[in-house]
Amino acid sequence: MLPTTAGGSSFSVQLPHEEAMHRFMRDIALALRPGDMITLSGDLGAGKTTFARALIRYLAGDEAIEVPSPTFTLIQTYELDAFSIVHADLYRVSASSELAELGFDELPEDAVVLLEWPDRAAGLLPADRLDIAFTISPQQGETFRNVRIAGHGTFIARAERMAAIRNFLDESGFGEAERLYLQGDASSRSYERLVLNGQSYILMNAPRKADGPQVHDGKPYSAIAHLAEDVNAFIAMAKALRAAGLSAPAIYFADSEKGLLILEDLGEERLVGGEPPAPIPERYETASDVLVALHGKALAPVLPVSPRVQHRLPSYDAEAFLIEIELLLDWYLPRMKATISPEDRAAFLALWREALQPVLESQITLVLRDFHSPNLLWLAEREGIARVGLLDFQDAVLGPAAYDLASLLQDARVDSPEGLEITLLGRYSRMRRDAEPNFDTTAFVRIYATVAAQRATKILGIFARLDMRDGKPQYLRHMPRIFGYLERSLAHPSLTPLREWYAAHVPRVKAL
Repeated sequence: MLPTTAGGSSFSVQLPHEEAMHRFMRDIALALRPGDMITLSGDLGAGKTTFARALIRYLAGDEAIEVPSPTFTLIQTYELDAFSIVHADLYRVSASSELAELGFDELPEDAVVLLEWPDRAAGLLPADRLDIAFTISPQQGETFRNVRIAGHGTFIARAERMAAIRNFLDESGFGEAERLYLQGDASSRSYERLVLNGQSYILMNAPRKADGPQVHDGKPYSAIAHLAEDVNAFIAMAKALRAAGLSAPAIYFADSEKGLLILEDLGEERLVGGEPPAPIPERYETASDVLVALHGKALAPVLPVSPRVQHRLPSYDAEAFLIEIELLLDWYLPRMKATISPEDRAAFLALWREALQPVLESQITLVLRDFHSPNLLWLAEREGIARVGLLDFQDAVLGPAAYDLASLLQDARVDSPEGLEITLLGRYSRMRRDAEPNFDTTAFVRIYATVAAQRATKILGIFARLDMRDGKPQYLRHMPRIFGYLERSLAHPSLTPLREWYAAHVPRVKAL
């Protein structure tokens, strides 16, 4: 157990042996981000350099990498795939004024800094940092260490989160599991693979979202767009999807209050292959069949989470569609250095309200909302539609069936050929018509084009926001593809007024 002090800014841990030290090191390593500073304090021989060496080797993925003590070089830099690490030892520094000569104030902003003897840098330490202090306890054994971890600034909440995760793993029986970081998505969630007794599991770390600024009618964007605030939505949807015969991950342990789940590991095999990744048609066919099956089932609007907790599925209403569409105006246009008048903005929204009317009047079904290649796995050992593993569905709503099909066939991260899109759109329509003789293919295609254009509009805004607000420019490389999807969808005759508005006001993104 890792008890937190008042305010959650610090906690203590006892490390009786080397394996405990390595487990603690992994807890810290998995929480690091570019630009972090970790200070390491303690007497000579307390374990500062041992900890730093183990952490660098772990992040490098190479136990054999040479990591000498920087006592004499003072600063040692390691270039890793995710970020660079600067290991500094200030033991031989007698005054903070000497640090400028060493280039201490010119360290890369995106580097992780491990700083031994931080007291030599008094007054120069950043407000946001994590302090780790090691204390020897000879009476308890040669390898025993008491460790105090304290977060400062933005690290206060992160230190508390580290303690919460460690407590959750210990209480759920996964305290001894090997922890491996997994690349996450663009959200605040993070994932790890846990390996215990030869079996692998997934740790989902999804802290409750704080409300953002109010944007309309006193509500934040997340409330208007109906984004899940906690993991209850994920738990409810996972249960419902599994009950419907679909391959959502089983949930083995959950702390819904803290947003921590241990899930079934569905592996890493995707519906795409090659370099660059491209859709594997047979797998995409099965994914479209998943949607046919899902849209043919009646799902209650209120789903159980636990005996006393329920989750109500929100409706994908006009306000949600429009607040997403406005991301283009608020983020994409500024990113492209384009401006519009209030009158043009009002005309844009009026055109979209008119275009969305048939969508809002269409048959309502379950919309998973992020049904695309990053969130779909291929489970070759299973049969039929169970071969498609589902990962990301906590933002599910009740809305038009065409939305998830557009998410699949106009994948923001991989090139989806128009021929494949047409083929699978036809396959889906035929299967729906076979099951439901009154299924109107013409009306469905119109709705498909409309929600596909809405989705592309939204994603252009989101990716621009990730760059401008969140410092994540890597998503910009997908914009030319998304703009191509947008043009493909706006070609539908019913969207001619919108196509003309976009042509007049929205600059076409070039390769970035």
